[in-house]
Amino acid sequence: MASITLPARAEHHPNIRPLSVLRDLPSVADLIEQCFATTMDGDGKRYVQDMRRAGSDNSFLQWAKRAADSTSLPLTGYVWEENQRIVGNVSLIPFKHDKHRLYLIANVATHPDYRRRGIARALTQRAMQHSRERKIDDIWLNVRADNPGAIQLYENLGFTERARRTNWQAMTDSRLEMMKTDIAVTSRNPRFWATQLEWLTRLHPPEIAWHSKWNFSTLKPGFLNWLYLLFIDLSVRQWAAVRGDTLHATLSWIPTGRGEALFAGINHGSSPEALTLLLQQARRELHSNYTTINLEFPVSPWDEAIQAAGFKPLRTLIWMKA
Repeated sequence: MASITLPARAEHHPNIRPLSVLRDLPSVADLIEQCFATTMDGDGKRYVQDMRRAGSDNSFLQWAKRAADSTSLPLTGYVWEENQRIVGNVSLIPFKHDKHRLYLIANVATHPDYRRRGIARALTQRAMQHSRERKIDDIWLNVRADNPGAIQLYENLGFTERARRTNWQAMTDSRLEMMKTDIAVTSRNPRFWATQLEWLTRLHPPEIAWHSKWNFSTLKPGFLNWLYLLFIDLSVRQWAAVRGDTLHATLSWIPTGRGEALFAGINHGSSPEALTLLLQQARRELHSNYTTINLEFPVSPWDEAIQAAGFKPLRTLIWMKA
C-alpha cells in the first residue's frame, strides 16, 4: 500500500481519534491480540482478557471516563480508524514517581494489512503531543529487542535507550542436581544487608522503578521488619552465596503476585557460579509452591550464569525515553 502523507500536526489527520473506553476496548483488545499473538506472554494474555471484560462492564466504563488520567490502566490513547474499523492503536498509561508525572506509551499496534503506511509513527507522534499538551515531558516506552523496525521508528522520533532487561523463566525441580563448587549457599546474614541493597539498587535502577515498583524494604533485617511481614502475611525467602567470608551474590524471593518475584544481587568481581548456584537453589526450594519461577535482570555478562541455572529467556525489552 502507498505511504501516508501526514500533516504537520498528526492529531489533525482524519483517521486519528481519541480512544473511547465506552465502545473501543473490545476492538482494541482484538487488534493487540492479533498483532502480538506470537510474542504474548501470560501477563499479556491476561491483559487482553481484562480489556474485554472491562469493555462489557458498565460500572467500570462509567468510572473509567472519570479516571482515565489518574490510573495505571490503558484508558487514554488514540486509534486509527478506516471504514469504521479500528486498524491502529496507541495507549497512554500515566504514572507517578517521586511526585513527578510521566506517561508510558504502550500497545502501539497496526493491523497487518495496513502496515508500512506510517500509521504507527503518526499514532506515536500524537501520543507524544498529548503528553506535552499536559506539560508532561517525561515520556517512556518499551520495545522488544528483536523488533529492529520499531526500534528505528522510536529512535527517529527522539527516543533513546535507557535500559535493556530480560525476563527469564525456569521450571522448579526438587530433585535438581546442584553445581559442584566451593561456593556455599547460606541464609542471608544481616551483616550483608548494606552490600545487598547497593547491588539491588544498581541492578534495578530507580529511574525505571516507577513501572515495576521495586520495594526492597521488605528485605531489610530486623525484628520490626519481621513483625511487619508477619502482619501482612508475606513470606520472603533469602539466600546468599559465599566463598569463605566473602559474599559473592544474594537472591531474594518476594511473592508479589507478578512474574518477576526473584531479585538477584551480584557485584562486578563476583564469581558467575555464585549466581548460578543461587538460582538452582531457588528452583529446588520453591518446587512445593510453584511450577515456574521468573527473574527480571538487566542484559549483562551474567546472562550465561542465568542460563547455566536452567533459566530460559522469555523476552528482552529495551526501555526508551523521549
